[in-house]
Amino acid sequence: MILQSLMQYYESLAEKGKVPRMGWCYAKVSCAIDLNEDGQVKAIIPLKVPEMFGKKEVWVPKQMHVPQMVVRSSGISANFLCDNSKYMLGIDSKGTSQRIKECFMAARDKHCSILQDSEGRMAKAIIRYFETWNPDNADVNPVIKAHWEELTDGGNLIFCLESEYAQEDEEIKKIWHIYQENNSGLVDGICLVTGEKSEISRIHRGIKGVPGAQSSGAALVSFNAPAFESYGKEQSYNAPVGKYAEFAYTTALNYLLSEKKYTFQLGDSMVVYWAESAQTQYQDMLKNFFNSNIDNQKELEKIFGNLKNGLAVDIDDVKIDLNQRFYILCLAPNAARLSIRFFYENSFGNILKNLSDHYERMAIVKPEWEKEYLSIQEMLMETGNNKLKDKKLVSNMASLVLRDILMDDRYPTGLYTEVLARIRAEQGGITYGRAAIVKAYLIKNYNMKEGEKYMGLNENCNEQAYVLGRLFAVLELIQKDANPGINSTIKDRYFNSACATPASVFPILIKLKNSHMKKIERGSTGLKIQYEKTITELMGKLNMAETQIGFPRRLSLEEQGKFMLGYYHQVQKRYEKKEDK
Repeated sequence: MILQSLMQYYESLAEKGKVPRMGWCYAKVSCAIDLNEDGQVKAIIPLKVPEMFGKKEVWVPKQMHVPQMVVRSSGISANFLCDNSKYMLGIDSKGTSQRIKECFMAARDKHCSILQDSEGRMAKAIIRYFETWNPDNADVNPVIKAHWEELTDGGNLIFCLESEYAQEDEEIKKIWHIYQENNSGLVDGICLVTGEKSEISRIHRGIKGVPGAQSSGAALVSFNAPAFESYGKEQSYNAPVGKYAEFAYTTALNYLLSEKKYTFQLGDSMVVYWAESAQTQYQDMLKNFFNSNIDNQKELEKIFGNLKNGLAVDIDDVKIDLNQRFYILCLAPNAARLSIRFFYENSFGNILKNLSDHYERMAIVKPEWEKEYLSIQEMLMETGNNKLKDKKLVSNMASLVLRDILMDDRYPTGLYTEVLARIRAEQGGITYGRAAIVKAYLIKNYNMKEGEKYMGLNENCNEQAYVLGRLFAVLELIQKDANPGINSTIKDRYFNSACATPASVFPILIKLKNSHMKKIERGSTGLKIQYEKTITELMGKLNMAETQIGFPRRLSLEEQGKFMLGYYHQVQKRYEKKEDK
């Protein structure tokens, strides 16, 4: 299913001219070797172009359309018309050696073999070059010497003749096409992707752009050990993929990973996403969820509002087809191979609806300066220490959270326990984001009632854990009003115990409250009466008098979440009143 989806995407991209056709690829080229008709090196033409990296301008190799490049590991294997200095000139930064000469000889044999029957000026110039060039004399050649560092920095080189690039020569393009068809050397079989009989690719091209994987490219389909082989079928013959399908899926996936604005790194994983039609407006809309910021909050509000009200959904005045098939693929590095964290396919409308439902569950009362829609990255950061600059996510848990949000499935237990652990580690550090996660988890995984009742303080809720959280918040507020400017409150000392084992803490807090109330009475009788009324109301919901010791001995994880939610809501009610004033 993954390879089929990528192959369909490749075909949509090819129709739009965004990717090369089979037998060709895009490569980064640093220089062109300008030849005379007799094969002598006339000049070296630098091809690097300026590009902005942040505020700094740097020179990078130019992306060019070249013949398909080979998959190289440790052996010697030459490319056609585009390769590094070892193959094209027989040199590296240190000069030449026996192995480097062998690389040059491999390139010479390949070019002379492919172009031997050609009559064109370009082809003859390349053949004469390989027949006459001596790598041992490269360091004394004035043209090469002047550009030595540029040529040997590891970048690719190409040939040109009178400002025409060799790979653009019409005769050479025809020769290359015929060579590709006649010299594949592949075994025929049934392709698992297309279901048709075709030549089966022995080695699949590497996928580049996944952080942590090999920079030269990691394999998505590969078998290289006897334990993975079946009935003597080695390498990729164990999972037969046709030559065209292999080219299509690797080209499409490499294209997706090269489009940085449509990739998203989540922990150690890389997420790519695309519409079957290859229209970028769908990616533009979804990246707002992955990379939430202040500027796109109104855009998200408009999208989810239109979706909820049954109105047309658009971005930049372009209408979105909600039935468009959309795909999301999460990849992780695994040495020379790639692991698939998850692959999700659905209509774009259903994905937006699932995201809308997620944000509705996350909706909670908050300070005015906080954002309404947290990105998946910001949401997951709430599981870590906010004081640390370099926070690392639990990789597998992060990808599971993303998958379950997209599928509208139950949130992973790890998300909830990590948030609760972080709140306890910070002695009641319940931020807006953490409170929103607790609320969303309780609604989705424990069937807590949805709606506006739990967006803010629910004074009608009689659930014991929720009421206990409210009671703890009121007791803390009493302490603060009794001791203005106090540095440490009961939250810093007692929050964790009150949340997990209320019976061991609340009787102590009730006694402390009585002494605090005496201080408040001396300053404001009205405030004391207000607090006493609130305490009586909450104790009534717990079905106990202040003198009774009937608090629960222990709260479950679900109840601890409700305790934290009650505490957060009660505290926010206090700040809400201040903002209204």
